[in-house]
Amino acid sequence: MSDQLSGNPAAGPSSRERVPYEPITQRRPFVLPDGARVAVWTIVNIENWLPQNPMPRTVLPPPMGQPLLPDVPNWCWHEYGMRVGFWRFLEVLRSRNLRATLALNGTACTEYPAACRAALDAGWEFMGHGLVQKPMHRVEDQADAIRQTVEAIRAFTGKPPRGWESPGLTETAETIDLLAEAGIEYVADWVLDDQPVPIRTRSGEMVSVPYTVEINDVVMSAIQQQPSDEIFRRGRDQFDQLYKEGATIPRVMAISIHPYLTGVPHRIKYLEALYDHILSHPGVAMCTGEEILDIYKAQGATRQAN
Repeated sequence: MSDQLSGNPAAGPSSRERVPYEPITQRRPFVLPDGARVAVWTIVNIENWLPQNPMPRTVLPPPMGQPLLPDVPNWCWHEYGMRVGFWRFLEVLRSRNLRATLALNGTACTEYPAACRAALDAGWEFMGHGLVQKPMHRVEDQADAIRQTVEAIRAFTGKPPRGWESPGLTETAETIDLLAEAGIEYVADWVLDDQPVPIRTRSGEMVSVPYTVEINDVVMSAIQQQPSDEIFRRGRDQFDQLYKEGATIPRVMAISIHPYLTGVPHRIKYLEALYDHILSHPGVAMCTGEEILDIYKAQGATRQAN
């Protein structure tokens, strides 16, 4: 079957057509550099929450259950992350000689230029994360929003992003096609494997680099409201299992963090503990998303048309 798809853009092909089922034990081998067992990549998410709009997430329910705008306490909850929490991330990663992938709303380049500049100076990869923090289903013109995001990152960094993570991992039936047409090479939205896998689009092939909804502080801290040390406990257990399996079939582990969640004082030491646990093991490749993409592509592991 060809890696290109056609059909009604509004309906689009099914997800199963885009990513045919292929067990991890029955595919072409994926190999990491120097025989590494696990590739670990960190995704730092910075977002533009519009003060005049309802907040994407909340830490405080509205008084008497009635939504109120502007939502000052919940907007400030997020804003703390950009003023304080982000800089804790920067130091945690810098002190361990680690680089992250910065998933950012395109408008964050102008709303939070100091944070973006610090990430650029630290050598982080920049990945598109929508124009503002809004589900793709609520974006009136997805193609234009993707174009504006790519151009904002290109203008700030000097090169367009190669990767994309949709706000809330949301995609309509045609989002993946629009991303491919905009030059995006990999996505983090399709959380369905421990290795990179190809996704068929109407203009060629996209790659899914394994992201995470489990080692993700939105899920742990904002939704499940787990204790402060959950990112360490769950992250350690995730890594240990992937490291054991990686002796025969290499894996990818993502760590997704947000400055307003893991960047707060009572959680940051547990992120440090997780990195120190991971770094105490040989055979680990600390990567960015685009580095994992390049490893995958260099092996010729992408699916070719029959």
